[in-house]
Amino acid sequence: MEYEYHRLARSVPGYRWWTPLITALLAIAFFIVLTVVLVVIFVIIALTVPSTQKPLLNLLQTSVIDNGSPVILAASLASVAILLPSIWFARLITGPRPTGLLSSVAGRLRWKWMSRLLLPALGVYLLSTVFSLVLQPLIAGQPVPSGRVTATTWAVVIVAVLLVPLQATAEEFVFRGYLMQSVGGWLRHPLFAILIPIPFFTFGHAYDVWGMLDVSVFAIAATWLTWRTGGLEASIAAHVVNNTVIFVIGAFGLVDVNSKTGDYTEVLVSIVTLAVYAFLVLRAAKRFGLVRTRTVESAPAPVSTDLSSEPRLSDPANRITE
Repeated sequence: MEYEYHRLARSVPGYRWWTPLITALLAIAFFIVLTVVLVVIFVIIALTVPSTQKPLLNLLQTSVIDNGSPVILAASLASVAILLPSIWFARLITGPRPTGLLSSVAGRLRWKWMSRLLLPALGVYLLSTVFSLVLQPLIAGQPVPSGRVTATTWAVVIVAVLLVPLQATAEEFVFRGYLMQSVGGWLRHPLFAILIPIPFFTFGHAYDVWGMLDVSVFAIAATWLTWRTGGLEASIAAHVVNNTVIFVIGAFGLVDVNSKTGDYTEVLVSIVTLAVYAFLVLRAAKRFGLVRTRTVESAPAPVSTDLSSEPRLSDPANRITE
């Protein structure tokens, strides 16, 4: 029997409908513990590195995140990155096993496949960035933004390059991994697993309406690609590249990395960018001979009841950090 990505929890004998709920509770507990550890680490940093005291104290007093500050950016990214060990440890306890089924139908991250996606992702997002920063202002008759190098520029670049992959990957494992497979365990049709997690991801970002729409566009594309390719690799590649590009060009003052507002043009650019990326991913998957389902010789004995019927989805081929 073949199982698509969103149904992988049911590909393992002993599945129980309540397992994802226990997993969530354990993940929250791990997250709280790791948050306390992270706070202690940054308190130690503040006490030993005088230059970090002022921005960290300001963060504690105002709760305003300044992504232009290396130490605050590090704290912000790390606070999200700890979602990854939290959900991983929780799944390790509750199952299903292997825990790598959270990554893909292969039971692991398919590194060779993901490496093939980095160049298309980088190319697409760089072209999108050039359009937004250069062509769009020229078309509108506005000045092209000029970069600058400050005392914190290179520190921000280093922090972004080191921590964004962890932050973005953590979000993918939670919102495209855990949530998608949880919904897929309860509801058979992939459309439920694709759409239901989207609000959780979207409202985790404190943006205005256009910013929320921008994030939702990314969530839809990332979740669909996860289902269509049988794993998280395509969404991770896009998420890592998008956020890294934003923080790097932000370090040079080309965009405001603290902005919470957007407009319709950014949403349109995101739609086109992700549509092109999805096309390139599907073409690469065909050439790669990618396997998008897990085959189990004999179906596990049913231990719970689906909440949906059998119909299947037809099989077709930012300036805001997600």
